[in-house]
Amino acid sequence: MTFVTALKDLDRHSLAVAGGKGANLGEAIRAGFPVPDGFVVTTDAYALVAADPRVSAVLAETLSEIQAGMPGELTGEQPAGADPGARVRAAFEVAEVPEKIRRAILDAYAALGAGPVAVRSSATAEDLPGAAFAGQQDTYLNVVGERALIDAVRRCWASLWTARAIAYRARRGIGAGIETGIGADGEVGGVRIAVVVQAMAEAELAGVMFTANPVTGARDQIIVEASGGLGEAVVSGLVTPDHYVLDGHGRIVEHTPGRREVVIRPAPGGGVLKETPAAGAVGAAESLPERALARLAALGRAVEAHFGRPQDIEWAYAAGAVTLLQARPLTALPPPPLRLGRLRRKLGSILLEYVPVRPYPIDMSTWVPYGPAGLMAEVTRHFGLRGAFEGFLPEVDGVVERLVPPAPRPSLAMLATPYKLVRLARRHDPARWTADPRFAAFMASMARLQERDVAAMDWPELVRLPRQALRSLAPIAAFRIDYLPRTGLSLLRLALVLRLLGRGGLLAELITGARTRTADANRALEALAAMVRQDRRLGAALEEGALTFEHNDAFRTAFAAFLTEYGHRETTSPILVTPPTWGEAPEVVLGAIKVLAGRPPEPAGTADQPDQPDQVDQADQAERALRSLLEHRLLRGRPRRAQRVRRWVEQARAGLAFREDSHFYFTKPLPVLRRALLEMGARLRDAGVLAASEEVFHLRLEELETIGDPARASAADRARLRELVRRRAQRRAELEGVPLIDPRAVFPVQDAGDALVAGTPAGGGRAGGPVRVIREPAEFGTLAGGEVLVCPYTNPSWTPLFQRAAAVVVDTGGPASHAAIVAREYGIPAVMGTAVGTSVLRTGQMVTVDGSTGRVTASEITS
Repeated sequence: MTFVTALKDLDRHSLAVAGGKGANLGEAIRAGFPVPDGFVVTTDAYALVAADPRVSAVLAETLSEIQAGMPGELTGEQPAGADPGARVRAAFEVAEVPEKIRRAILDAYAALGAGPVAVRSSATAEDLPGAAFAGQQDTYLNVVGERALIDAVRRCWASLWTARAIAYRARRGIGAGIETGIGADGEVGGVRIAVVVQAMAEAELAGVMFTANPVTGARDQIIVEASGGLGEAVVSGLVTPDHYVLDGHGRIVEHTPGRREVVIRPAPGGGVLKETPAAGAVGAAESLPERALARLAALGRAVEAHFGRPQDIEWAYAAGAVTLLQARPLTALPPPPLRLGRLRRKLGSILLEYVPVRPYPIDMSTWVPYGPAGLMAEVTRHFGLRGAFEGFLPEVDGVVERLVPPAPRPSLAMLATPYKLVRLARRHDPARWTADPRFAAFMASMARLQERDVAAMDWPELVRLPRQALRSLAPIAAFRIDYLPRTGLSLLRLALVLRLLGRGGLLAELITGARTRTADANRALEALAAMVRQDRRLGAALEEGALTFEHNDAFRTAFAAFLTEYGHRETTSPILVTPPTWGEAPEVVLGAIKVLAGRPPEPAGTADQPDQPDQVDQADQAERALRSLLEHRLLRGRPRRAQRVRRWVEQARAGLAFREDSHFYFTKPLPVLRRALLEMGARLRDAGVLAASEEVFHLRLEELETIGDPARASAADRARLRELVRRRAQRRAELEGVPLIDPRAVFPVQDAGDALVAGTPAGGGRAGGPVRVIREPAEFGTLAGGEVLVCPYTNPSWTPLFQRAAAVVVDTGGPASHAAIVAREYGIPAVMGTAVGTSVLRTGQMVTVDGSTGRVTASEITS
């Protein structure tokens, strides 16, 4: 066993003995970068101390207690005050360090000059591309003397057991914290810890540098943050540092001076001092000179090129020289910014509504290519347009990295498109699509699918079921190809006629009169809400989050019938299989019922306040609009003309109803597909391959299809699958806070002037009220009547909220998006494509929404 190794003898392959930090520093020294000299107390030293019976007994006892009775700690979600590793840390901090380890450390310290050193933890899972572990283990600066050094090493070993480190490992799926087991050598779920000891670097100024912009993802920018004294003040967030944005050559693009609230300096005799500078004491002389910034930029680019990806670097500057203290991969980096033309922005606005969350590998191999996006790709290909809905979710190592709006390209087949459109429009009437024999065949196949009992299937039969469910969708693509042409032509004809008559503003109201399955669902929800309003116990049960209603048989029966009829609808996205359906997440439906059951408040008094949404009868509204149109001087008293215009309106309505209802039926296979996938996940879990059935989402369908019965799988195959799932889960965890695309690339932020936010106007007049930010369906029940709904996206699941909201403000979408159409149907103002609405506006804030100008302004009304 080797207990101490010089940094210069290590490289990027030394992870197992030196941890991530030690391996990276060794690699940097070998590459010739200016790194302070030092050595590593290896993982072998940690393992030997952990094997001491007095330490290992505490390790085993702690693990046993956690596994037996503290499930929250297994996931890193400790209750307030809980600290599962406290006794383990205490054991390490007083552990007897064997003489051979002690001697090796002190000999290396003497060779380093026995002066002040920095002592840093270096776990085998940190400073890696998927997990930075920033701040999770401990660092001790300006350590002076042999006794202080040994004590600092022990404390670094102990820091593997801090509550924050345990939680971080659990969240990143790295050894899953303590719970996966502790080896006799103290290894925790595959994680050990080493300790880096380096000579203290002098620092007039210090800080961090990112070789790409961590906020925008721009790879041609370098971000430098600096402050006086040691860089710990910047790293730990104790100061507001000087902030520099540099171009690739180190030239200053932007500079924001810091405030230097604290300066950390080495203390005489060891440790550090925190000084508070006197007001005005920080001058230009204590800022980084331009030549230093240029040197930093050159160093950053060189380190990035050597390691092959953007880097997060800690540095120090003194006497004109720059020193590299640490380099690790820059994690959670957004994709590079996109510059999109008008057509790609339009497609991006559609796709952002389709994909509000990052797809899993199982999505990418099932519902994405076969669901609505795959269907529209088939439709557009049929009419000669290629690439419109394909390749927009590029994957790296099985994980979707970003959303890239595609660039459609016409083919020669487009020359025949006008002929195809006219021929199909003549033959296929959207008003009669459910009478098509193919529709009856599709519904029969759905009934057969829904009767399948996945639990009773053997593995070969079960693994075939997803393909059968996906193949059942083929008729829907044919329906869209056949019936959409008359839909589009009917809408275009009506829009042109209205424009010629000078009544273009009536289009939205005229086409709201069609009956759709979404409208049917909304009426059914309103009926359930009416039952709640009549039964106080039901209302109380909803407030308490109840999912069963034993005291009211009528409601329970009606609710079950609702889920039977509409439970296949998606909660989050129409093109993903991984989010639950309404039937699987009844709490989402109950949240909508709770919103509808609530009594609307008195009007807030804002000018042009529309009627409360529940008072608007959409059919009556459409009929009033039609009567108004028929009173036009060119139609009044001319029954044949009026009858023709009425027929055109009805055809446009039928087209919109077809578009909506075909999607409703399109999602019929979703519950079957999900049941099959989760059953496969459950069997893989029972075979010890997965920790939970939902982890099956990290696998692709073709990977599942090649697996034999997991109950009889070899140990090697099980290990291979576990590692595949672990890697993908870890990468997803790293990208958790990274958007698939910056909404501002699709919806450029508009000059809001004195408005809080601005976007695309989508109609509905003006209304005001308090903001309610709702980010996901689980929060539906929080919306109160008369509040302004602010959300990142919408789909049909959100529709019931529009019956109580005073207005809607959405980060994504345009005037033709689902949210805009439904908002106009309910007569409420809508502002779409704000890009930043959910981040700028806050719940409770009083605002006025103008759906005609696309502006959201602060309201004069006070709460």
